[in-house]
Parts: sequence; structure tokens; C-alpha cells
Amino acid sequence: MLPRKTTHADLEHKRSLFFEIGFLLSLAIVFICMEMNFKEKEDLALNESTEVTAEQEMIPITRQEQFTPPPPPRQVRAYDIINIVDDDVNIEDELEIIDTETSEDEEVEIVEMPDLELEEEETEAPIFIIVEEMPIFRPDICKTTQQGNVELMNYIASSIRYPVIAAENGIQGRVYVNFVVSPHGRVTNVSVTRGVHEQLDKEAVRVVESLPAFSPGKQRGKPVRVQFSVPINFVLQ
Repeated sequence: MLPRKTTHADLEHKRSLFFEIGFLLSLAIVFICMEMNFKEKEDLALNESTEVTAEQEMIPITRQEQFTPPPPPRQVRAYDIINIVDDDVNIEDELEIIDTETSEDEEVEIVEMPDLELEEEETEAPIFIIVEEMPIFRPDICKTTQQGNVELMNYIASSIRYPVIAAENGIQGRVYVNFVVSPHGRVTNVSVTRGVHEQLDKEAVRVVESLPAFSPGKQRGKPVRVQFSVPINFVLQ
């Protein structure tokens, strides 16, 4: 059977041409649509920008209240009151005049004032318990610390006077007394750390306060304050 169409009337060989034309048309339509949308968006944006109005917040106008200071207090003036006294009034009080002049033959008692600066230095200096050179009791007799301690206990034992009230009531015991030897060898800061009875404690303090001067303790060749503790035993025989 013979074909009805001729080769010239067959469109199969023009398929690529038609495809290119359709592709170009579709691209043109898409491009036109994109351009139309963009213009609409720009118009909308312009319309929105023109329609929006900036709202400004109204700030209320305030006025500062004027403060009136209170009136100053009234000044009270003190006037001297003058009492006028008659000339006929008798004055009972008499003025006594004492003659304070002294003669050359009169003896004047001289009182030595304590050296306050020396006492302040001694109280402010630190207190040591153990130093390189310990104080020595009665340095004119003792040459070592051990000899001084023996002489100290003998001096206390010979100076103790047993209180009569404590002896009558049979009170006895050991009193511990603390004291500080100053840089000048004097006994200061006497106190009872452990007592037995009021009378025994007072007697122990009295004896320690009456101790003669020590040779001062030294630390690095400098006189310092050194603390001592002495037990004093009260025994009735």
C-alpha cells in the first residue's frame, strides 16, 4: 500500500524548529509575567510608604514647682541684766590675803616626778618569755640565771608574812604570781594568775612588788621586757 503523504508535506523533519519556537514563546511569556509581578510589588511598596504616617508621642509639658524656703528663725538676743545695788549694803565676805613670800632659811621640799616618757616606752614594748640573756636577780651577788632564781626564792621565803586571818582559819596553798622585768630591771605588771585566798594573794603581790632590781634581759644585745612566773607556797607549821 502506498503512503498518502509526500515527503514535502511531512512535518517530522520540522519538529526541532517548532520546539525551538515554542521554547522561545514560553520563555517570553515567563519573562513578561515576572516583569508584571515586580512592578506590582514596587507599586505596593510605594503605596505603603506613602500611606504610613509616623506617630509622634506627645510629651506633656510639666512645670517645676517653686520651693519657698521657710523663714529664718527669729534671733533671740540675750541682754545683760544689771542689778543696781544700794551703796548701803554691807558685804559679809572678806578677802583674805596670804603672804606667800619665803625666806632664805626656809627649807623647800623637792618632789621627784616620775619619768612619764620612760613608763610609756616600757608599757608599749613587746613582752618576751624566753630571750638570749635572761634577767638575773640581784646581779651584785649572782652571776648566772640559776643563782639568781635560787636567790629569788630565798628572798621571797624570807619576806613572806603569813596573814593572821588566813593562819587562824587554817588557809594554806600555792599562789602563782606573774610579773614583768622592764628593760631597766624594774618589776612591773604584777598579777595573780591562780590564787588561793584574798589575804594570801595580797601578801604574794606585796612581796613580789618589793623585789629589788634585776639585770635586764637582752635580745640581740638590746634590753627587752621579760615575763616571769613565780609560785609562792603558803604552809602552816
